[in-house]
Amino acid sequence: MEAKESRPQGFPELKNDTFLRAAWGEETDYTPVWCMRQAGRYLPEFRETRAAQDFFSTCRSPEACCELTLQPLRRFPLDAAIIFSDILVVPQALGMEVTMVPGKGPSFPEPLREERDLERLRDPATVASELGYVFQAITLTRQQLAGRVPLIGFAGAPWTLMTYMVEGGGSSTMSQAKRWLYQRPQASHQLLRILTDALVPYLVGQVAAGAQALQLFESHAGHLGPQLFSKFALPYIRDVSKRVKAGLQEAGLAPVPMIIFAKDGHFALEELAQAGYEVVGLDWTVAPEKARRRLGSWC
Repeated sequence: MEAKESRPQGFPELKNDTFLRAAWGEETDYTPVWCMRQAGRYLPEFRETRAAQDFFSTCRSPEACCELTLQPLRRFPLDAAIIFSDILVVPQALGMEVTMVPGKGPSFPEPLREERDLERLRDPATVASELGYVFQAITLTRQQLAGRVPLIGFAGAPWTLMTYMVEGGGSSTMSQAKRWLYQRPQASHQLLRILTDALVPYLVGQVAAGAQALQLFESHAGHLGPQLFSKFALPYIRDVSKRVKAGLQEAGLAPVPMIIFAKDGHFALEELAQAGYEVVGLDWTVAPEKARRRLGSWC
């Protein structure tokens, strides 16, 4: 497929499309580079900007998100920008309280403990309207990039979001979330469907706002073995891709490449390669040349 670049009226013309061409599987003159946590604490200007307000207040400020997104590009010759935000804005938009505790990380004062707790969640159809500040940040950043490099939007995958909502924060074992899968499989699927229904318009909205590629983070794939992953993660990963692509078409938006990154999901590379995404992200435990050999014709 030829590289297609969505450029709604008013956005500057893209000058460096190497990342997008690579994502569409086209030949490029060099390997494009962008970094996970590209806007991060390794930058003194990042720490200075972040010190002005708490984490989620920063996420809700389009101007602050734009500034943080642009900072690494002022230092390094990167080939893409990824919008500064957080995957946990989606549970917030569903009505859950989330705070960022210094030295600990994200915390949910009232996590989901029982099946009836799902009734506390807002209608997933309202999530995109609650996250207008993310769309504003994307549009502002796309303008400020002035076509230098493409802008990546992102979201957390349903299983990963579920783990935070049930555990109440980070966990080394995900024991509470996995207990849900074994003891409350129907409620687990209900929650995963709610999250999928929230993610689809959110991701389509990011493209409408100016995102030129999308990444779905299944950050906690490694806490599931092949069987649980195939039952509780992979179907929703596939559904997000299928429905986002259909949503873009229905909205009259050009397709954008989609990336699936399942951390520690090496056991499911073949399944991920057939899940409807243009790019499969690899973590540090997977040798790229071995992944290429495993995937063969799917690459």
